[in-house]
Amino acid sequence: MAEKGDDYQQLMDQKRFLGEIEQGIRFANREIIHKHIPTLRKDDILAFAVAVGRLRGRYLEAALKLGAGERGEAPDQSEINEIRARREAFDEARDGFEALRDAIEKGYVTVDTKGGGGGT
Repeated sequence: MAEKGDDYQQLMDQKRFLGEIEQGIRFANREIIHKHIPTLRKDDILAFAVAVGRLRGRYLEAALKLGAGERGEAPDQSEINEIRARREAFDEARDGFEALRDAIEKGYVTVDTKGGGGGT
């Protein structure tokens, strides 16, 4: 039977190990991402958010057109293809934005909190 002290020490060793792994992951991600995005500014993030919003609007517009012209007939393949393309574009952009948000929250990206203008 293991002693309580042994269990506690094992738990502390696991926490220390996981902390070291997380630190290594953070360092690797920062280094890799920094090569692609040296500094990220508020304007860059807002411009990306606006682009995602536009894609969302285009996707919803195409989807709503199905109902506007509905006369009991199934939509034709070109309409379906247009909706699919717009949905895929929106999904990819939204997923990219969420990946960016996650990278910022985890400290993988250098964020310029003082500057507003400029590009990536």
